[in-house]
Amino acid sequence: MISNRAASTADIKTHTVVIVGGGAAGISVASSIHKRDRNIDIAIIEPATTHHYQPGWTMVGGGVFRPEVTSKPMSDVMPGFVSWYRQTVTSIAQDKNQVDLADGSSLQYKALVLAPGLELNWGAIDGLEPALGTNGVTSNYREGMASYTWEMVQKLKQGTALFSQPPMPIKCAGAPQKAMYLSADYWLKHGVLSNMDIQFHNAGAVLFGVPDYVPALEAYIEKYGIDPNFQSNLIAVNGPARKAVFRTTDPEGNSQDREISFDMLHAVPPQRAPEFIRESTLANEGGWLDLEDDTLRHKTFTNIFGLGDVSGTGNAKTAAAVRKQAPVVAENLVATLHNKPLQAAYLGYGSCPLTVENGRIVLAEFGYGGVLQPSFPTWINDGTQATKAAWWLKAKQLPTLYWYGMLKGHEWLAKPAHRSGLD
Repeated sequence: MISNRAASTADIKTHTVVIVGGGAAGISVASSIHKRDRNIDIAIIEPATTHHYQPGWTMVGGGVFRPEVTSKPMSDVMPGFVSWYRQTVTSIAQDKNQVDLADGSSLQYKALVLAPGLELNWGAIDGLEPALGTNGVTSNYREGMASYTWEMVQKLKQGTALFSQPPMPIKCAGAPQKAMYLSADYWLKHGVLSNMDIQFHNAGAVLFGVPDYVPALEAYIEKYGIDPNFQSNLIAVNGPARKAVFRTTDPEGNSQDREISFDMLHAVPPQRAPEFIRESTLANEGGWLDLEDDTLRHKTFTNIFGLGDVSGTGNAKTAAAVRKQAPVVAENLVATLHNKPLQAAYLGYGSCPLTVENGRIVLAEFGYGGVLQPSFPTWINDGTQATKAAWWLKAKQLPTLYWYGMLKGHEWLAKPAHRSGLD
């Protein structure tokens, strides 16, 4: 039960830097700060006992990874140099430089880093949450559910398979399509694709937000015979009846509801910032953390920084974005502690390895405004086409680089840009 009592003086502890969140963003930025100044006292607030490599869940759903390789005990990845508070944050009192916790205690800070991730709003789709894991209803976004996705893909020999994508922003915007392509590739290779009616229902108006990558994806849409439906938003699921309701909107803004029967439904819920962010003065109009695009410092509170999925910046919400963001936050936070100008800049980099088949990936790398930002050698990332080398990177290298590189503060291909106008 969450206590509402005010924290006494004995309940208040102080750290130089407090980080909210022990996911990819929180641990990576802690390691990057420690790399720059080992004397900084750092605390991380994270209630979870398990740390997940979430980019691997799509691969589990496609039968490529075993589920156990995508998680480790939080105690194994939490840095030994931090004070770890296994608590939930209830509120941020930025006027007092204080974070309030569910047990009634508080932490005070000189600098705060907010990296709590986002919230999957399952309840926004009527009937979806109770339907998950039964009657062919699944989601790779749900912890432990990707194995059921793979089970359904293998079992299904004919019928209708629906794949949904909610309104933006969401984490890893390509993931709803990845699940679809890997499923279709399996059905193709096992000779049942001609028996399948595959439909992609995207609440957005385009296949992918960066136009340069759309032709390659459209080629796979055609190859697999997928029926794309745009501005078609999943609003309700009846699991026992195996029916889904989509609200479609025409260019004039008129909408109508359409019920579709299915044999398999891979559903992705709408997503939002955690309540203690979206209901606070720290949020922008959309409810996301209100950060400067380049410095990742809060637009109002100069000793607060943020990164990862909670950010209101216009980049893709991916682990690859965190890889570039963590060094920027670390450099600028250390500069803030020493009353120096902020030199490091984040240019919006994000990477989305689009698994279009088992063995090939379109490696999308881009920044703010959809500007391409290739960072890997051309033999890995050959422009905007699907390659075997990109698959090798995703399937064989990135998990190891995540666990033993990024989380440890090894900033591979992640040197911060220099803010324009500064020497």
